[in-house]
Amino acid sequence: MAATKYLLGYDIGSSSIKASVINLDSGEVKESAISPENEMEMIALQPGWAEQDPELWWEHVVKATHNLFAGGGINKEDIEAIGISYQMHGLVAVDKDHNVLRPSIIWCDSRASKIGEQAFNELGPETCLQSFCNSPGNFTASKLKWVKENEPGLYEKVYKIMLPGDYIGMKLTDQICTTTSGLSEGVMWDFQKNDVASRLLDHYGISGELLPEVKNSFEVHGLLTGNAADQLGLKEGTKVSYRAGDQPNNAFSLNVLHPGEVAATAGTSGVVYGITDTPDYDEKSRVNTFVHVNHNQKNSSYGVLLCINGTGILNSWLRKNLGLKESLTYEQMNVLAAEAPIGSDGLTILPFGNGAERILENRNPGAQVSGLNFNRHHTSHVLRAAQEGIAFSLFYGFQIMQNMGMSMETVRAGHANMFLSPLFREAFVNTTGSTLELYNTDGAQGAARGAGIGAGLYNNFSECFNGLTKIDVIEPTSGKKEQYGEAYQSWLTELNHKL
Repeated sequence: MAATKYLLGYDIGSSSIKASVINLDSGEVKESAISPENEMEMIALQPGWAEQDPELWWEHVVKATHNLFAGGGINKEDIEAIGISYQMHGLVAVDKDHNVLRPSIIWCDSRASKIGEQAFNELGPETCLQSFCNSPGNFTASKLKWVKENEPGLYEKVYKIMLPGDYIGMKLTDQICTTTSGLSEGVMWDFQKNDVASRLLDHYGISGELLPEVKNSFEVHGLLTGNAADQLGLKEGTKVSYRAGDQPNNAFSLNVLHPGEVAATAGTSGVVYGITDTPDYDEKSRVNTFVHVNHNQKNSSYGVLLCINGTGILNSWLRKNLGLKESLTYEQMNVLAAEAPIGSDGLTILPFGNGAERILENRNPGAQVSGLNFNRHHTSHVLRAAQEGIAFSLFYGFQIMQNMGMSMETVRAGHANMFLSPLFREAFVNTTGSTLELYNTDGAQGAARGAGIGAGLYNNFSECFNGLTKIDVIEPTSGKKEQYGEAYQSWLTELNHKL
């Protein structure tokens, strides 16, 4: 009897590292693990900064992998391929010996916003939007320019720059490469030329030699080295065959691959990601267009991404700082929040406390609580106002995507993070007016499925989605739609006052 074969996926988040093993044939999850149990810290030496040590990611990749195999139910010889999902937009710089030169400047760091805005004006909005589909903003290319200007001695030592997933790929295979989708997320891809964004790099005075070799998302990027295999307890030579940023990967994990399909997630940040076959853009670059994972010469596929930096991190902050961590689980917080009425009895929260927000044209207004009444409001009102504020902020960006002509009637999401909350799901569908489909998947499972495609173990995409199951459908409710609409208008008034 032939041994059962498995696929391994890693999701390299800013809060934790998740790992999942799925059955190659059935698509069912065999084991899942997470490390650390508590959230990884971000380094914030100055307001608007956010860094993490890439070695910390690798440390927890190793720990999560050992946790996966602790039960003894999986033989390392049966892992056929490995896939990587990762937090987008981060900058990792290494020297010629592959040593990390500085902490990674991660996705929610906004120090390079002014650099990107200046480049947008100097190169011209038309050039940037038509060529790159985005303002350079505080994306990876602008972060590298910041290093060049502010840490010139260190910059001279840079051999290659990478995204967080590229770094983990390097640790696994000792090969330095990236993807077309990855370059586009760093605003280092020219959509018109279908090549590296040399005009932006030249403007920044950055040599293209610092960029890694470019590969497809679904492709063998290297083989697991003996050293990495020893650390992880895996088989040397295992194929590493998929890589994607967390949001394109979240869409892939939900089988969102075709124009008109939409995915969402709400972890530390909240994202809505819709597929189009043309490289469209918002004239103010409040939402961003990237190359999707299944893009190729025969099949044009792009993802329009709306991101709110402060979503799940707001819920986490409340739990830690309201003294709830020892007394309430997140599930209990959701139950308590539902005790307050829709609109939280006039209490509103703006969740913008995690760096510059693209939907607000790179402003960084900070979070805000408004309308607090000491005699009427209790913990339940605060918790509900937070979840409603997150849903309202997503709808604010949702409308930008609709104005671009995108269909947003149905949204798919994994049953995870904020979408575990019935209240949040209710607020989301009744505010946006969309139908929400929930699936039994997450980023690590998506990365595992992608590895199967990249290693040639599946004949087509349909095969790799065996085991993906729709577990719930939530639709807007008459009456509640109107109540949430009124609450949104009150929230919007507070946002406009803040801006």
